[in-house]
Amino acid sequence: MTAYRSVRDLPVEGKRVFLRADFNVPLEAGVITDDTRIRAALPTLRHLLERGASVVVCSHLGRPKGKRVAELSLGPVARRLGECLPGVRVLLSEDVVGPQARRRAAELAPGEVLLLENIRFEPGETVGDPSLAEALRSLADLYVNDAFGAAHRAHVSVCALPKAFPNPAIGFLMQRELEYLSDRLSDPVRPYAAFLGGAKVADKLPILRRLLAKVDTLGIGGAMAYTFLLARGVSIGQSRCEPALQEECLHILEEAEGRGIRVLLPLDHVAAPSLEEAEAAVAVVGPSVPDHLAGFDIGQKTAAEFASAAAAAGTVFWNGPMGVFERPPFDAGTVSVARALANSRAVTVVGGGDSVAAVHRAGVAERISHISTGGGATLELLAGEALPGLEALRTRS
Repeated sequence: MTAYRSVRDLPVEGKRVFLRADFNVPLEAGVITDDTRIRAALPTLRHLLERGASVVVCSHLGRPKGKRVAELSLGPVARRLGECLPGVRVLLSEDVVGPQARRRAAELAPGEVLLLENIRFEPGETVGDPSLAEALRSLADLYVNDAFGAAHRAHVSVCALPKAFPNPAIGFLMQRELEYLSDRLSDPVRPYAAFLGGAKVADKLPILRRLLAKVDTLGIGGAMAYTFLLARGVSIGQSRCEPALQEECLHILEEAEGRGIRVLLPLDHVAAPSLEEAEAAVAVVGPSVPDHLAGFDIGQKTAAEFASAAAAAGTVFWNGPMGVFERPPFDAGTVSVARALANSRAVTVVGGGDSVAAVHRAGVAERISHISTGGGATLELLAGEALPGLEALRTRS
């Protein structure tokens, strides 16, 4: 962590601080359905405000592709932020670097917050426009990045902008993410178990290869498990798979065996003729799926094996659902894994949107050691890739 300056080390009293946050929250008809990312930024915000700073907050929301899209305005975020910070004046600028943003930033008093409109309304954000970085730099004296979820993006507010400030720093959320994802998972308490799920093997290949050098147990569920089963010669019926990746999956299984890693693949399933025929779902005993069915969740025996591995572990990392958990009855396996992590005495780390949603749905979020706010950033960091947003924040000599 010595590679980065902490927000604690910045002299913020009487200063305007530019805070890059990650308020990319889910919205339905203009209503925030999950404010986890907003609440995650509050410790850094409160620290700055209580020490006499004024704060200009910047975030993206969705992918407006450089155009103003009413449905992707940060207006709902500004309202929620005001509710989370009672007694604090929270303003919303209707532009990002235009006249209103400049005026309101200049008029900010200590203890006040200005939320800029969606940074991705500016076409220069995603293409590295230096003029946008210059305009944003004029709004504040100091820079803090607390947007771990955007750290893998080489965008202006994440990469170019911190380089324009003399002493860029990381916020408390970023610091906690690095503590768990870089420090604790790099030198884990053993045994170390990792559970991976989700739809595509292709999305998880880099992290799978990296984990082979670290874990003692590797559990694979979700649709991606069916490509591994197919590679082992197991019948998977109509289950989703990636046939072209069978050989790669077989190499991963062989390398795991050579390293003495215990690999857990589905021993049973919850299957149906199709997702639209959930009422016809049946429990399939054994690893093979009948020809007329597709697997949409791990079965009870598999869930119990994952739970046993979690109970015996010193560290557990989980990314990706075990089935199509948005559609009952295909949610039981994912919820079971969430509860298994909560019941474990291990250091437990959950990363990825669906996994995070699962621990909240299971009502066990408070019992997980760390829930990462990053999706792609989490996977890229754990796969050993350099994140542009973090490289831009490294302490300069």
